[in-house]
Amino acid sequence: MISSLFNHFIRFVLLLLLQVWVINNIRLYGLFHPQVYPLFLLLLPIESPALVLLLIGFAAGFTVDFFTHTGALHASALLVTALLRPYVLRLLRPAGGYQPEDRPTVAGMGFMWFFTYAALLLFVHHTWLFIMETFSLYQLLFVIGKIVLSTAAALAIALIMQYLFFSKSKPRLA
Repeated sequence: MISSLFNHFIRFVLLLLLQVWVINNIRLYGLFHPQVYPLFLLLLPIESPALVLLLIGFAAGFTVDFFTHTGALHASALLVTALLRPYVLRLLRPAGGYQPEDRPTVAGMGFMWFFTYAALLLFVHHTWLFIMETFSLYQLLFVIGKIVLSTAAALAIALIMQYLFFSKSKPRLA
């Protein structure tokens, strides 16, 4: 259990560094701003209690806010993501339910399950983040474009990371 907690902590630190030092410095006309740090929350064990998810989500978001000087913007977006994660997991539950050994990864649940799971939660996160950041209908089309492009880029990065860093075990089929 200690090694599992340590692994999740290291994953968060690496995602935070990737976000703050690399991805936040890539600009593409303001439309491309993917957030990869929510992947930390998405990869926590399926059976994680909702209160723990909310506390971890707030702490992780607050840490990102500290390094990016954004008030509580990332904390609020990650709290919304943490709040909706159990509902998305329930929505995507396999016919036989989740097993204790199931992990929310491509290797653990299969490509389509992970793609749907990550796409839904990353979309929620990016939508909340960019709408709260702009807080105006003045640039609605720009914000929608930013949400779509950034979510797609974050999802692509998440999938690449899944294939690079997670073991190739046989996914569960139903």
